[in-house]
Amino acid sequence: MLRIVLDTAGDIPQEWIDEYDVRMIPINIHFGEQTFYQGIDLDNEGFYRLVDETGTIPKTSQPTPQQFVTFYRQIADPGDVVLSIHVTGKLSGTMASAEMAARELEGELHIIPFDSAAGSAAQGYMAKEARLLERAGASVEKILERLQQIRANLQVILTLDTLEYAHMSGRVKALQAAIASVLNVKPIVLLEAGVLDMFDKVRTRGKALEHVLMLVKERIGDQRANVAVVHARDPQAGATLLQRVQEVLHCEALILTELSIGIAANLGPGTVGIIAYPVE
Repeated sequence: MLRIVLDTAGDIPQEWIDEYDVRMIPINIHFGEQTFYQGIDLDNEGFYRLVDETGTIPKTSQPTPQQFVTFYRQIADPGDVVLSIHVTGKLSGTMASAEMAARELEGELHIIPFDSAAGSAAQGYMAKEARLLERAGASVEKILERLQQIRANLQVILTLDTLEYAHMSGRVKALQAAIASVLNVKPIVLLEAGVLDMFDKVRTRGKALEHVLMLVKERIGDQRANVAVVHARDPQAGATLLQRVQEVLHCEALILTELSIGIAANLGPGTVGIIAYPVE
């Protein structure tokens, strides 16, 4: 039996979780002395409400190796294969925790940790494709080949509405270095080789959204693509960008999803962007 696992830095529609039998291991969210588990006792709106009420931006931490061991044992039976797809290991220790748990459970469960080199909806699409391939009779080796192909051709381009969260976050160092020079502008951020970096800066929100779209268009061209528009507490900007994506890109599949707490805590509300990769 193939079990598919995502951490909650991955964004996936609820209907996909059910349809493709995906299990979610929560990232830890720390507000002072309190620890919450994303998707279990803290949802996105609850997270933003706590930020508003406390005036503090929480810290996030990866599941520990022991949390992974317990989780894997809960969702799998001896002899199962567990494909565990995780947020980029260059910005989070989640992948390292999964690898440590896999070693501990060797001989009990066959666990394959896979670094998405991204996060958010990239993980959701990988989980969907993995399950569809498995149902079509593909081997685990063929599934991993496809995930590697997606990872190699993935485009993740975002624009931030505020620099406050990026400034507070220790994980977005490339942005921290640029804070002083980009006041009152909207940064355009690329995720490449698993690392966030600032690519450009634009004066207005509207121009920033269009710039994100045109950058994706340059990189994807006229290829049919699986596309996600992602946003952090800004459904209106997400819907605006979604409409433009439908006009400009050749979408095989297109979803609109809210960024997970684990990513929004580092980039901030108002972050909007596109995640896309060619179908073939």
